Amino acid sequence: MKATKKTAAEQRAARRRWLNSHDAGYHKAMGNRQVQMIAIGGAIGTGLFLGAGARLQAAGPALALVYLVCGIFSFFILRALGELVLHRPSSGSFVSYAREFLGEKASYVAGWMYFVNWAMTGIVDITAVALYMHYWGAFGDVPQWVFALGALAIVGTMNLIGVKWFAEMEFWFALIKVLAIVIFLIVGVVFLGSGKPLDGNATGFHLISDNGGMFPHGLLPALVLVQGVVFAFASIELVGIAAGECKEPKKVLPKAINSVIWRIGLFYVGSVALLVLLLPWNAYQAGQSPFVTFFSKLGVPYIGSIMNIVVLSAALSSLNSGLYSTGRILRSMAMGGSAPQALSKMSSQQVPYAGILVTIAVYVVGVVLNYYVPSQVFEIVLNIASLGILSTWAFIIVCQMRLRKAIKEGKADDVSFKLPGAPVTSWLTLLFLLSVLVLMAFDYPNGTFTVASLPLIAVLLVLGWYGVRNRVHSIAMTEHEHHETAASEEHTPLNESPSK
Repeated sequence: MKATKKTAAEQRAARRRWLNSHDAGYHKAMGNRQVQMIAIGGAIGTGLFLGAGARLQAAGPALALVYLVCGIFSFFILRALGELVLHRPSSGSFVSYAREFLGEKASYVAGWMYFVNWAMTGIVDITAVALYMHYWGAFGDVPQWVFALGALAIVGTMNLIGVKWFAEMEFWFALIKVLAIVIFLIVGVVFLGSGKPLDGNATGFHLISDNGGMFPHGLLPALVLVQGVVFAFASIELVGIAAGECKEPKKVLPKAINSVIWRIGLFYVGSVALLVLLLPWNAYQAGQSPFVTFFSKLGVPYIGSIMNIVVLSAALSSLNSGLYSTGRILRSMAMGGSAPQALSKMSSQQVPYAGILVTIAVYVVGVVLNYYVPSQVFEIVLNIASLGILSTWAFIIVCQMRLRKAIKEGKADDVSFKLPGAPVTSWLTLLFLLSVLVLMAFDYPNGTFTVASLPLIAVLLVLGWYGVRNRVHSIAMTEHEHHETAASEEHTPLNESPSK
């Protein structure tokens, strides 16, 4: 009996060593300052700077509540990811955790859905960079593709040089976004406190009550808006990937994750609440940043150019994150056999350059296609990226639930950093993600076509699995032989969490 227990413990330890070997070769170069900014930078995208105007038109002041609800669930997802990181920091993040707790098929699906997400998002980001550059008349005659390729060349080079360069770029991109919101909050609060009218309107809470209340168009438009707003928080999972190259992940990550919830509350909810107290919600419009609307009323010179620099940095930040994360995720998949073996290659600078180069190639092809494909088709393709985000977040929650199960069964050590209220909050988050998918289906035409494409995506994933399963099984068998795994337990290791 004792011998069997010993064999099981040894097997879990061997499994852990094998999973950790996937992270061998990475340079632990990220410090607290950079990880903190990556965490908050991932939660602040162009959606807040550009999209908030159209969303205020659609839902009115209720947008603040929508941001709050989506922000709370984003925090739950981050705390679930935090549990997994403290269990075992990995650059493979949720792909590696899916392999550990759910098996190779789940790891394969998680990885490729995430890659599709960034492949689509990155193409849009690189196109956006070119469009933002054309805002300034001096660059009007420069072809769009020149800016697109220029941005890709700069960000790609920084990613290939080393993780420290990526982290430093991300720090400054995030800092620009944070400073822009902080300046607005300070100026807005000071102006609100002064009691001066703005654009002929007295500021204050009466601007909400006098213009239809919190829900001027009713509850339904606010509910429908959830499926758009939730994707404003896409990239929050990046902090889990960064954990694998962090100097002290178990010390730094909990601080970074806990700081995200109050920053989301301040930056998203606080900004929208302040906007509707300074001007009537219907003074903001689609196509113009609400921050530009406010500062223009104050007569601030060059505000359009200043905000354009901010959204430009947000797009470059997203492009930077896409190259960083796909390089690591593709390498983790290659190590398990779900992606071509060549993608596991590392440079002398300890960078998974093969995966990054593949993503760069996809972005270049995407930019070319962007000129020939009708915009509506492109919108649908971008929406498919949102399916990748939903599946990634769902995998994080399910893996966290499996980790809790493993801890309860004594197959993994307990962790000090936990998702509050689990398993109730875990199930609520999965229900929330499912409801977002249902809301997407009602968003005709783009959302409807996106959800309708799920069977096609499933077929492609199944076909892809049949293409890689032999390699996956071969790698798994080699690992079993290497660690002399007991034949009686060969079917369980993927669902077990090794003890430390």
